Amino acid sequence: MSDIIGQILIAIGLCFTFLGCVGLIRMPDVYCRLQAATKCVTLGTGSILLAALVMTGISGTGVKAMVCLVFLFLNSPTAAHALAKASNAAGIKVWQKPGSRKNSE
Repeated sequence: MSDIIGQILIAIGLCFTFLGCVGLIRMPDVYCRLQAATKCVTLGTGSILLAALVMTGISGTGVKAMVCLVFLFLNSPTAAHALAKASNAAGIKVWQKPGSRKNSE
């Protein structure tokens, strides 16, 4: 049963990773791309690490996956926030849809 749950979690992780990569290509500015990349890493890699924990149980590999999962959930959003703050401080503008009210002023 744990193998089936692990395989489902791996499939979910792969879907999030794929959609995050598509988001990196399709999003218009650095802030949107950063959001897509953060979701990709946190949910995609997190699901794969959780699958490793479920499939191996409480063993050396499972404990390492759990430690990496905690580290990932703490540091990925923090790093994304730091990058967004640095981009804002560098003066990178937020993308505005052409023809929107803010662009026409």
